Amino acid sequence: MLREKKSYIIAFVTGAALPMAFAPLSLFPLALIIPTILFWQWLNATPKEAARQGFAFGLGMFGVGISWVYVAIHVFGHTPAVVAALLTLIFVAFLALFPALQAYFSVRLLNNYKNHPQYSLIASLLILPTVWVFFEWFRGWVLTGFPWLNLAYSHIDTPLAGMASIVGVYGLGWISVLTSGLLLYLFIVPNRRVHAGIGIVLLWGSAYAVGNIEWTRPVDKPISVSIVQGNIPQITKWDPRQIQVRLDAYAKLTRQHWGSDLIFWPENSISVFYHDIEHHYFKPLIAEAKKHNSDLVIGIPYMNLKTGKYYSSLVSLGKTPTVYNKRHLVPFGEFVPLEFLIRGMVEFFDLPMSSFSRGERHQPILQAAGQKLAPSICYEDAFGEEVIDFLPEATLLINGSNNAWYGDSLAAHQHLQVSRMRSVETGRMLMRATTNGISALVDHRGKILKRSPQFETYVLKGEVQPRTGATPYVRLGNYPVVILMLVILGGLWWQGRRLTQGMTES
Repeated sequence: MLREKKSYIIAFVTGAALPMAFAPLSLFPLALIIPTILFWQWLNATPKEAARQGFAFGLGMFGVGISWVYVAIHVFGHTPAVVAALLTLIFVAFLALFPALQAYFSVRLLNNYKNHPQYSLIASLLILPTVWVFFEWFRGWVLTGFPWLNLAYSHIDTPLAGMASIVGVYGLGWISVLTSGLLLYLFIVPNRRVHAGIGIVLLWGSAYAVGNIEWTRPVDKPISVSIVQGNIPQITKWDPRQIQVRLDAYAKLTRQHWGSDLIFWPENSISVFYHDIEHHYFKPLIAEAKKHNSDLVIGIPYMNLKTGKYYSSLVSLGKTPTVYNKRHLVPFGEFVPLEFLIRGMVEFFDLPMSSFSRGERHQPILQAAGQKLAPSICYEDAFGEEVIDFLPEATLLINGSNNAWYGDSLAAHQHLQVSRMRSVETGRMLMRATTNGISALVDHRGKILKRSPQFETYVLKGEVQPRTGATPYVRLGNYPVVILMLVILGGLWWQGRRLTQGMTES
């Protein structure tokens, strides 16, 4: 019993430490060491014990890593602290079920090979990373998905990063966890240390070499951009007395940067419908923009006047006016699941404009400054498989976000890390505009060229180079990795059953 309690404590503590592998601390070795510790515990655990350890691990990881959810619910959702803490805990506990299930199925599969040493080594090196990443993928899909704190993001600045252009974030995560499996054998299987060491060197060396391939090439001239970070307090977002303050602030900052090819405002920078201010506000601004050969892309709620549906949108106001409506909405923030049941239960469920409609998957591509843009709004950029819907046609990535919901927390730093991975996967530069930071210009390899300070009114100026061509990930998406995972797991399950039946018969 004491050993079990210690194992749960170790799992919880290592889970709580894992977010330090991600931004802002970016201690990426933890993303290799911590799974190794977890795997070591599972080697001598029953499936049920492993599941409990996995749940404890998940409580620690998500309890620390997404603690910013509490800020959104309590501070800006005006929900009492106790209720906000309870809702956050429920969410964390739900997410912790994924590593619990991952642990359970990993140990179940491993147990089939325990009495067969000739198979156990290769089986464990395949089972542990494959089940881990399979449940990351599953978490990124079920109930609209929440692919936060996937291990791959911690490697954005390591030699592994370039592999995302081929196998995407899930393939990169598989390589990371396979490294952890090799580290385990490096320390606990003396006669396999040389093999494990060579395996790690070959894995990382080949990943670095392959990741440096240039899949895309520059096209057209660089375009000058100005990213407007208004830094208007989130608490005033729906205050009618502050609407004009927002309008004046963004117009003033924009007029100071006429001449830029593209001027970009973040997600819902203006919290009124576009049609309500189109004539008296945007038309004069558009006229000025044309005189200076500037295009505007703005984040604003946009209503279809025929249907009455409204969307969180990016609107391009230039030579080729286009609208992108957000396709992947945030549950409870932008729409309320089971609305007829839970509206009115707590104030957070009754936020203004929390009944956005979902944009169609296939929409006209956003165009500005003579380029075609692959758009994403807020955490849509956490779904690489959706960003590539606009590629290879698009030459640049553009993301507008409102991170003000999460205050001075880990969220903005983690989100920038996620955004950068989309540049690696697609081989495209990224323009990222946020309401209060961190806005950034990112190159096609995921490196930050320029970034804004947080919590300051700021205009980030620079140049971005349009690119053409397609990475393997753009062409194939997640399908090869997901199919390969299913084949590996299916094959290991079948082989394990065959071995178990063979022992029973003998």
